[in-house]
Amino acid sequence: MKKVVRGFYSIAHSVKLCKPNVIAAYPITPQTEIVENLAKMYSNGELGDCEYVTAESEFGAASILVGASAAGARTFTATCSQGLVLMSEVLLNAAGMRLPIVIVNTNRALSAPLSIWNDHQDSMLLRDGGLIQIHVETNQEAHDMVPLAFKVAENPRVMLPFMVNMDGFKLTHAYEPVDLLDQEIVDSFLPPYEPPVYMTTKNPLTFGSYAPPHCYAEFRVTLQNAMMRALDEIEKAYKDWAEITGRYWGGHAVGEYTDDAELVVVSMGSLTGMVRDVVNEMRREGKKVGLLKLRTFRPFPVKEVRNALKNANKILVFERAVSFGYEGPVGIEVKSAIFGFTPEFYSFAVGLGGRDVPREEIVKIIGDVYEGKVEQGFHFGTIKEFEEVVV
Repeated sequence: MKKVVRGFYSIAHSVKLCKPNVIAAYPITPQTEIVENLAKMYSNGELGDCEYVTAESEFGAASILVGASAAGARTFTATCSQGLVLMSEVLLNAAGMRLPIVIVNTNRALSAPLSIWNDHQDSMLLRDGGLIQIHVETNQEAHDMVPLAFKVAENPRVMLPFMVNMDGFKLTHAYEPVDLLDQEIVDSFLPPYEPPVYMTTKNPLTFGSYAPPHCYAEFRVTLQNAMMRALDEIEKAYKDWAEITGRYWGGHAVGEYTDDAELVVVSMGSLTGMVRDVVNEMRREGKKVGLLKLRTFRPFPVKEVRNALKNANKILVFERAVSFGYEGPVGIEVKSAIFGFTPEFYSFAVGLGGRDVPREEIVKIIGDVYEGKVEQGFHFGTIKEFEEVVV
């Protein structure tokens, strides 16, 4: 059923159909209306056998879900920005304990200075935390990724927290036509959760135990192996999803015109639509420009990125975050993936703190890089008016 809805409703509707056992919620802009919609569904009796818990903080919400997941429940929460940072201590434990909690993070800038607007600094802070991370371009994609997140996270070969990242305000508050799932479709894709291990008095277990030096590394290696197995399991889930719904999301990294492109532009999240439009226009003008849409950020899809960029003479990465003291985190990952290749490499941080990224800026940056008017390396977008006063 196609319906025009806002992004946060598309998430809440999808979560409901996944039949979670426990939802723990704490409001934070621009995530709040996801859990508000779920609270309304809960009060109307639409969530079935589900406990909806209003926590006293994001730390509390994550802690509730760690306990619930360890006891064998299917669990969900949503957060962003300072809330995600406050959850981080608990989420690191969730990854280490192999608990398949599903989180929707509505990407928002971090303080200070205070900003409620969108960039990717929050999720990037947890890129080494053991959480699977994908970034979506549209609300339809976000809607479809929730059942997929549960399916992959709960796979016995994976068993890790799964974070779906959608750009705050850019997607959460935007109205889009979304082909809303129904219960029959989700049930045919996502079976009831049957945890391979869980806490019970009938078979006592220890989760998150003390690990002396002689065995700690083994836990870390096991987590790494599970994360790498997630690459294949996500791909399998995409194919299963396509068979059921007719929508195939194309994998971890989706290349467009990359075979003959002299310049390939790498983008992630909601900015990708505008970048694609500019790339298409430049192609019509005879310029050999391509696009690589990066969806999966953890585990990082090295093979797909490397294959898509193997013919490029120039690579341009649009960043929505900064690894302070170095450059943009996505660019760092891409350069590592293409080690041994020798293209010119450029990355631009744009839209930090929700700053508008007009189409003209994208056109200028791509055009300047294509025509050789920019030095290689890391750059900020159009902030020249600040250069004389920022020290």
